[in-house]
Amino acid sequence: MSDQDVPLAVLWKNGEKTHLTDGASDAEAFAVYVLENDVYVAGYEYNQGVKVAKVWKNGEASSLTDGTANAQAKSIQVIRNDVYVCGYESNGLKTVAKVWKNGIETELSDGTTFAIASSIHVSGNDIYVAGYESNGGKDASKLWKDGAEIPLENGFEISEAKAVHVSGSDVYVVGYRYIAARFVATLWKNGEEALLTNGQDHASANDVFVSANDVYVAGSEDLNGTTIAKIWKNGEETLLSDGTNGAKAHSVYVLNGVVYAVGNDSSVAKIWINGVEKTLSKEALARGVFVVSN
Repeated sequence: MSDQDVPLAVLWKNGEKTHLTDGASDAEAFAVYVLENDVYVAGYEYNQGVKVAKVWKNGEASSLTDGTANAQAKSIQVIRNDVYVCGYESNGLKTVAKVWKNGIETELSDGTTFAIASSIHVSGNDIYVAGYESNGGKDASKLWKDGAEIPLENGFEISEAKAVHVSGSDVYVVGYRYIAARFVATLWKNGEEALLTNGQDHASANDVFVSANDVYVAGSEDLNGTTIAKIWKNGEETLLSDGTNGAKAHSVYVLNGVVYAVGNDSSVAKIWINGVEKTLSKEALARGVFVVSN
């Protein structure tokens, strides 16, 4: 979020805004997770010109990195007393995809390429991470299970995995593939791909959530010269924005049959509840959503 020209890390609860940072340095929050009465947020904050990967628990910040190299925390999940985070840290020349469990890091890439871990999902004793690795200017989607790479893109020229969700024995990953000069929103289920858009215009799938055997995907597609925020349910699309301004849906969560999505319409942070939009803040981006029942 922007406030007085300084990007701030922000949490909204039922539309009420809380600043996680004080504006002394740039910061951004990417993901939120709630367990019982505790609220966890993942992101970064600058310290003397360096991005420090951070987790805020109930508004109190802790650093995952020491501030000697740029790093970001992109996704978070909390299981019992364990806090799992994924993101990246620079090694000076490249970026290394990483997982932190209770602050202890594990490297997913070897540091010879640009790699970023974008999304984490823990299922049982297994840790799944989605992201991408760039080598020679070509981004390749990646899925790691317990640190071991599971191929997704089968040698396609350009692709990126943005989110992972595990339901039972099924592993869902979303992102995009680059086909015939277009980014095509893509869903992989157990490694088998399904294209969500026809490739006539650029599109991306940004998040995935599975509820009651239904698969919900949040993303966007360029149509008629503007970007439309969308939700796909089992491959069938619903438009969230009207095309007046460029809009994107970044995150989706489903509870008791109600579909919650967040994103932005131009520079306005939005939440859509069953397709009905509500403004969260102007000059802001909403990156992640988590819903709990009262």
